Amino acid sequence: MSYLEILQSFQLIAWEWVAIGFAVFLLGLSKSGIKGIGIIIVVILAFIFGEKASTGVLLPMLIAADIFAVTYYFHHVKWDIIKKLIPWMIVGVLVGVWVGNDISELLFKRMMAVIIIISVLIMIYTERKASPKVPKSKWFGIIMGFLAGFTTMIGNLAGPISNIYFLAMRFPKNEFIGTAAWLFFIINVFKLPFHILVWKTVSVDTLVLNSVLIPTVVIGFFLGARIVKLISNLNYRRFILIVTAIGGIIMLFR
Repeated sequence: MSYLEILQSFQLIAWEWVAIGFAVFLLGLSKSGIKGIGIIIVVILAFIFGEKASTGVLLPMLIAADIFAVTYYFHHVKWDIIKKLIPWMIVGVLVGVWVGNDISELLFKRMMAVIIIISVLIMIYTERKASPKVPKSKWFGIIMGFLAGFTTMIGNLAGPISNIYFLAMRFPKNEFIGTAAWLFFIINVFKLPFHILVWKTVSVDTLVLNSVLIPTVVIGFFLGARIVKLISNLNYRRFILIVTAIGGIIMLFR
């Protein structure tokens, strides 16, 4: 089957191509550091490709965007945080692989939406108190790491969870972006074999589609990187809280 025939096999009409292009442009913006918009990407792709299939369409583009992000923010990484979270994220991914075919996605996402919204309200409260304290409990890292791993496997929905964690740790803007970039690059590469061999959501056909879309991701990334430079640390934190809350509401009612 030729390159063009593979693209035609998806039977996408004009408005769907526009929606997909917009989604992957947002992906580039998200990976550049404009966090909280990932849920919008997931919603668009799930609507067009279906819930589970969309996770395989999205994953290779996530990895491509991750490569740009880890390169761009290479010097702004908290490796101790990555070492703390990665083991529990891996556990979450493995559990997600196991239950992915059995759990009700609608029920799961609504539950997660409630958790996200409650967590954002807690974070807004702590922001208003302006307390310099950060969570010290080992269990905070374990729970957030597991939830991030589980949700990223089920539906690439770990963004709000990781946003809440990094905001709670009170990272400056660049450390927030750089640490998240490396964390998800590692975990997305780890997820890839499961999507290919177990769920079979990544195939030659989806990779051909990805090859057409990745240039739009690149454009979004570099535009987003310029925008991030213009945002102060305080306004960046406020922006993430607002957009993450909106994402949780979208997840709840989608």
